[in-house]
Amino acid sequence: MPADRAPLRPRPLDAKALARWPLPDHGNEADKESRGRVLVIAGSEEVPGAALLAAVAALRAGAGKLTVAAPRGIALGLAFAIPEARVIPMAESVGGALQARGVARLESLADAVDAVVIGPGMLDEKRSMAFLRAALPMFSSSTVVLDAIAMSVVRHGAFAQPVILTPHAGEMAHLLGRSKDEVCADPAATALEAASRWNACVAFKGASTFIATPDGEVWCFEGGSVGLATSGSGDTLAGIIGGLAARGMAPLPACARGVALHAQAGRSLARRHGPLGYLARELSGELPALIQAASARPSR
Repeated sequence: MPADRAPLRPRPLDAKALARWPLPDHGNEADKESRGRVLVIAGSEEVPGAALLAAVAALRAGAGKLTVAAPRGIALGLAFAIPEARVIPMAESVGGALQARGVARLESLADAVDAVVIGPGMLDEKRSMAFLRAALPMFSSSTVVLDAIAMSVVRHGAFAQPVILTPHAGEMAHLLGRSKDEVCADPAATALEAASRWNACVAFKGASTFIATPDGEVWCFEGGSVGLATSGSGDTLAGIIGGLAARGMAPLPACARGVALHAQAGRSLARRHGPLGYLARELSGELPALIQAASARPSR
């Protein structure tokens, strides 16, 4: 940030702001189709749990139907671990990357899913780019949440479809080609730069999370907690956002509500177990009650 430029002042993402974006009310007669379909493309031999965390979080956020596309070597285990999901085994390279030719297995879902979460637990960034470049146009009518190495596809240009990016400081530094100190010097401005450059809604995660949109909105959420800085927490957040997007929320509301619900789940666990040591797998279990409470609270 230039020395003569004042830091950007984002708007607070507090209860009053969140009331602008009520959670979807599907009604008591809603079936699973009306609550949306989400596809999670994730996992690897070394990190199969990331796919499980994101997928379960999407269902806990209220999505009606779930499909998981995962490397062939872990697909069967995920099918047993998440019996609620359809699991599609995908061809993978020796290094663990999903192969671009495998995108053909997802063609039948192209017009059927409302949201796609791509990236949690994926490996081999360089070889994964071919798969991502083939997959994104296929899901041009879906909201796509990119996490972990999948975000590196930004190097191939701005998006022409609704995309949400969820980088932490290390990932943001990697994507922008800067140091962590540089991207954290003015995180609001960094988030806005990334959103504008890549035409995406960006949630720049940290002790405070900054959410920016390509049209210049910047919000700051300061309700996080130290216990959320744990392995698998980001995978869970990506799944929550994807689940809300599948239910019909636009990128900014889905991102804002997802970040808030993720933090509220952490605070709920911290009250019972203490501020450190609760697990990312436990966050999703808090969501239904939190969503019910938020839905019952009148908007102001």
